[in-house]
Amino acid sequence: MAATRSELFAFLDSLDIVHTTYEHEPIFTVEQGANLKAQWPGGHSKNLFLKDKKGAFFLLSAKDDTEINLKRLPKLIACARLSFGNPVLMEELLGVAPGSVTAFALINDPKAQVRFLVDQRLLKNTPVHFHPLKNDATTAIAPNDLLKFARACGHEPTLLDLSLLDASPE
Repeated sequence: MAATRSELFAFLDSLDIVHTTYEHEPIFTVEQGANLKAQWPGGHSKNLFLKDKKGAFFLLSAKDDTEINLKRLPKLIACARLSFGNPVLMEELLGVAPGSVTAFALINDPKAQVRFLVDQRLLKNTPVHFHPLKNDATTAIAPNDLLKFARACGHEPTLLDLSLLDASPE
């Protein structure tokens, strides 16, 4: 059963992770939230639920303005060809609906079936922002606390430099 927002916040509190949450209308795309994000300092995230052709699952968190080349990404993370994971599997594995993909969904994957990927560029911002399991709010935490949270959920983050995708050959 998926965690609730209050359970997520209680878990963050138990880890001594300071968090601030902003309530807002549901946001389904990075572009939709641009006016709100301008009001909050830090790094705003783009989160993708991905599946490779061999059946491995990934949750990728990057800065919201990052272009992600799915054709080149498999070489960087040593996996097979990638595509977006389907919504049913996303809800099964991460307990979130489309439009609400977030690093905080790792709380719903205690078996660590999803590999957590984080672009280093996002982590250079303080704080970092993610939906708290639903897209009608945004929660800010320190970048090191994001890594602490992921590890407490049983996921060792894979730190990436997605800028390398720009220079790599197809």
